[in-house]
Amino acid sequence: EVQLVESGGGLVQPGGSLRLSCAASGFTFSRYGMSWHRQAPGKARELVAHIPSFGGTADYADSVKGRFTISRDNGKNTLYLQMHSLEPGDTAVYYCYTHVISDYWGQGTQVTVSS
Repeated sequence: EVQLVESGGGLVQPGGSLRLSCAASGFTFSRYGMSWHRQAPGKARELVAHIPSFGGTADYADSVKGRFTISRDNGKNTLYLQMHSLEPGDTAVYYCYTHVISDYWGQGTQVTVSS
């Protein structure tokens, strides 16, 4: 059974940093592209960043380019999202996602950027 479990969210002041993690299990993690999405209250879920399975170049939403970095540790079956210079507009529930025959989502982790 494919499982994705996010962690690392919390409350941070504007300009602060957080690192999100997504622990994956139930599939061969290294073979699949992974991505982070987010959903703010009253808004549609949006893609934040995507990383291919092996090598390749990560892609980012324009709103987070230069501030967020997606990475993966295939040995630990874990996906990361390092977030710097956080803004109130980054407040959302962040989800880990992959497609292994079907779509799989984690349960989400709340990130709140507020003073």
